[in-house]
Amino acid sequence: MGGWPARSTEWHIFDLAARRPKVRTKAFLKSLDKGLVLRTVARFALLPRGGPWPLEGIGAAVADGSVDANAENVQYHYDVSNKFYALWLDRELVYSCGYFANCDNDIDRAQQDKLDMICRKLRLQPGETLLDIGCGWGALSCYAAQHYGVNVHAVTLAKQQAVYGQEKIERLGLSERVKIEIRDYSTVEGMFDKVVSVGMYEHVGIRNYPKYYGTIQRVLKPGGLYLHHAITRPAKRDDRAFRRKRPESALLTKYIFPGAELDHPGNTVAMMERSGFEVHDVEGWREHYQRTCRHWHDRLLANYIAAVSEVGPAKARMWLLYLAACSVAFERNTLGVYQTLASKRRRGPSACRRPAPTSIAESFGLRPNGGGRGWATPGQDEGGTEASPPRHAHVPRERGALVAAVDDEIVALGLAADGFVDGASRRSLASEARSGLRRSAASSWPRHM
Repeated sequence: MGGWPARSTEWHIFDLAARRPKVRTKAFLKSLDKGLVLRTVARFALLPRGGPWPLEGIGAAVADGSVDANAENVQYHYDVSNKFYALWLDRELVYSCGYFANCDNDIDRAQQDKLDMICRKLRLQPGETLLDIGCGWGALSCYAAQHYGVNVHAVTLAKQQAVYGQEKIERLGLSERVKIEIRDYSTVEGMFDKVVSVGMYEHVGIRNYPKYYGTIQRVLKPGGLYLHHAITRPAKRDDRAFRRKRPESALLTKYIFPGAELDHPGNTVAMMERSGFEVHDVEGWREHYQRTCRHWHDRLLANYIAAVSEVGPAKARMWLLYLAACSVAFERNTLGVYQTLASKRRRGPSACRRPAPTSIAESFGLRPNGGGRGWATPGQDEGGTEASPPRHAHVPRERGALVAAVDDEIVALGLAADGFVDGASRRSLASEARSGLRRSAASSWPRHM
């Protein structure tokens, strides 16, 4: 169906990419027989052009940062069809890099772990307000409201995403906590405890970065945190060289992501600092995105006939090639992706500073069990039972039990030693117990990628 065997791209992209000669392009071109090249070109010069060519009607995108241009560019890509995206994304329709805590995890688990990672990096607390810029189909907004008790204002320029997101909010009974609307990020009003932007920065455009960071500064409360998640390119020797588009980049921004531009991580950090932010953490997820794109490609390939029925053969082919090419680009390190955590710069302690824990258990995220002796992990309620639905715990259950046991022993020994040893000896005892705990816990933790 669609005049193109579905399995062909797997052979043409991943198989050919693995067999690419280990030479630079310029060296390869110099090695070619020029006479043979000319004779080959001449054979095709007078042949009829053929057709039809469905992509010829796509013109150059406007990327001036205006509300109308932003909406047109976003809707071109994200309003293709909700059913089309459901064929190859995970069950929550998360259209950004997953987090593979284990290489064998499927795309659903990887995206679930990514959502929880973001919420924990933002240190979300019940009752806080969260602005989700470029919220997609609402997966992160709903997850944060469900599992962390925050109130979310989500914005997108994609009409079909907004409709789907609103239906999901109502289906989950989150109408009092989550609001989704079609709005340009620059027009958002109010202030929020936390701000998150996942996979949206690529659509802003380099010339519009001051406007973008100015908006984040305006809407983020003092002491709040901003999490920035974006695809990047490697930096070049100077800005002029960096802005020069390669053919594959021009192809992508014309037919897949109109108006899009990628930053390099050094400039992202520099722009944040110039805009009055303090950067707390920068984490690269490149290999995670390579794996994510490969999952997406394989799922779309498995549902190729249904995809052609939904969006037509031209668009189905384009998306299949684009996902495969991105997977190869992340593997070869010609594309990257980074999560950056920042807050408004201020004098004194940073927004990420936490009060010193009062016990070992608290330092590992455990709190007293309301049902009696023992401790509850972050995935349990105060009665020690599993929260429903369970949230990804900060601490494995075995480690949590070990922490609780050692902490209880320290307390007991400390009280028993009140009249017999001085403070220095008690501190030494606690230090030794903590060191033993860390060694024991570390040896029992699973090894991840």
